[in-house]
Amino acid sequence: MADKPPKSETKNPGQQMVSLVNFATKAALLDDIELRMQQQRGFTIATLNLDHIVKLRRLPAFRAAYKAHSHVVADGNPIVWLRRVMGRPVELIPGSDLVKPIAALASKNQVPVALLGATEQALAMASAQLKQMFGQLDIVATISPPFGLEPEGKDADAAIDQVARSGARLCFLALGAPKQELLAIRAVEKIPNCGFVSIGAGLDFIAGTQERAPLWVQKIAMEWLWRLGSNPTRLFKRYAECFYVLPGLFVSAYTTRSK
Repeated sequence: MADKPPKSETKNPGQQMVSLVNFATKAALLDDIELRMQQQRGFTIATLNLDHIVKLRRLPAFRAAYKAHSHVVADGNPIVWLRRVMGRPVELIPGSDLVKPIAALASKNQVPVALLGATEQALAMASAQLKQMFGQLDIVATISPPFGLEPEGKDADAAIDQVARSGARLCFLALGAPKQELLAIRAVEKIPNCGFVSIGAGLDFIAGTQERAPLWVQKIAMEWLWRLGSNPTRLFKRYAECFYVLPGLFVSAYTTRSK
């Protein structure tokens, strides 16, 4: 069942963003996604983490797109901790962990699939891996957009048109935030019977072109440190911004719980 925030939380921007999570458990999410597949109803899944919150604070278009998503889950331990402090616990559901179970639902329900994002090599490898895992999975399009794709631009329009022509009713978006979330909302308006799942590096993990942190690192909530060590030049500023906003979010969460 969707988890809806109380109206009082919308007074605080930080609380409002953390409260965007509207599906608390993976089981509830997958049940609703399967129902929508069977009913041929579109959907959009976003996976909220601290980096997204930083971007949501400064990008109005990103905020609008996020609020328009039908399904938002907690991708990142800080979001899980904040919700626990608020007294509204949710499960940790990383976007990359959704690829396989949602692909399994697509295979079971004979839903054609498109893969959008990543390189042609990664798409080919991910497609092969997914077909090997799920024998009945029908991947009808693999689309590697030009570098620097803008969600409102002509290349995005062409990609959306290609998904539509393929007949796909499920599309995994591996473009990174905020591009994938912005494109998802545009795409579902044009293809209302298709679901769009924003998964970041999820296809690269499936393909093996990027290495995810070992399971034991994930379990001790240190995947962020693994990523930072793997690419410090690109990620140091991002994580610094995340840590900067975190104390204020915890204060807001505690204030919400105390009321």
